[in-house]
Amino acid sequence: MKRTGPTNPVLRSLIVRLERASREHAAPIWADVAYELNMPTRKRVEVNVGEIDKHVEDGAVVVVPGKVLGLGKIRKKVTVAAWAFSSAARAKIEAAGGRAISIEELLKENPRGSGVIIMK
Repeated sequence: MKRTGPTNPVLRSLIVRLERASREHAAPIWADVAYELNMPTRKRVEVNVGEIDKHVEDGAVVVVPGKVLGLGKIRKKVTVAAWAFSSAARAKIEAAGGRAISIEELLKENPRGSGVIIMK
């Protein structure tokens, strides 16, 4: 059986935009994010805010090609872009002074992907 990719039309259009931005801006990071988002839901990345706090510096920009969950504490002021956030994760990131944004917003802000860290 041939794999067809995600059926969510919003996700499919985001994947196309990421691949296009990767080619236009010579930014391979967006191709990597598009590849990860093209995975089946059960294989998509899930990252807890505690893991983000443990592995990144204060002021970092992180992209999660999946969902951010609320387990753990976050004390660092970071910008996190993801396909989805749990309500607890969004609240914890914003309470720490960070930003929880969509991948599309990050793509508009930083089309070259410079300084962005992928959390897998």
